[in-house]
Amino acid sequence: MRPSLLAAAAALLVLNAGPAPGQDRAVARVDHLVYAVPDLELGIARIEALLGVRAIQGGRHPGGGTRNALVALGPGIYLEIIGPDPEQPEPAGARVFGIDGLAGPRLVTWAASGSELAVLRRQALEQGVALGPVADGARMRPDGVLLSWQYTAPETVIADGLVPFFIDWGDSPHPSASAPGGARLVALRAEHPQAASVREQLLAVGIDMSVDAGPEPALVAVIEGPRGSVELR
Repeated sequence: MRPSLLAAAAALLVLNAGPAPGQDRAVARVDHLVYAVPDLELGIARIEALLGVRAIQGGRHPGGGTRNALVALGPGIYLEIIGPDPEQPEPAGARVFGIDGLAGPRLVTWAASGSELAVLRRQALEQGVALGPVADGARMRPDGVLLSWQYTAPETVIADGLVPFFIDWGDSPHPSASAPGGARLVALRAEHPQAASVREQLLAVGIDMSVDAGPEPALVAVIEGPRGSVELR
């Protein structure tokens, strides 16, 4: 790694809250995991079969043609199951997270918690990592509560989704607080044919995550739930 990149990564890691004793370092940065599915109801059933927890409906993303369902994975962490919304008109462009081309459910990417996202994005760009532009998002929960957030647009995919986008919920209630509990994220790692390059990009945005060499890009989460330990990809 270049000395300037190493110094920047070290500074970002110091600024970010470290993990609790015994906690996976990457897990300490997770806001949510994105599990994209071609059919939301089937995705909910699959996660329930794997984890033993049934996701609650989250809400619709107006104009995006998608809707989601959520399972809490610990305080401030959740699993987002996201798929097409048949009650919305077809969106003008492709649905986010490659949903239109999915052959089956897949853990496609993740969001890291962040703040001052414009500053974070500028610092990342200085280190050669072009996060998506900072944008605003919102959706209405089924109970009528409006959630709003800022994020670096996830349409910008870096390292096949292994480098996260960043999200700041501001004053909105965090989705994990109202999602069904009983499961816990215990580890997060990645696989990629260019593992060293991906790890360098992660360090450039302050993420210390294990990346192993593998034939195909994969995000791998280890989740403990009522049905034991599950490896979700």
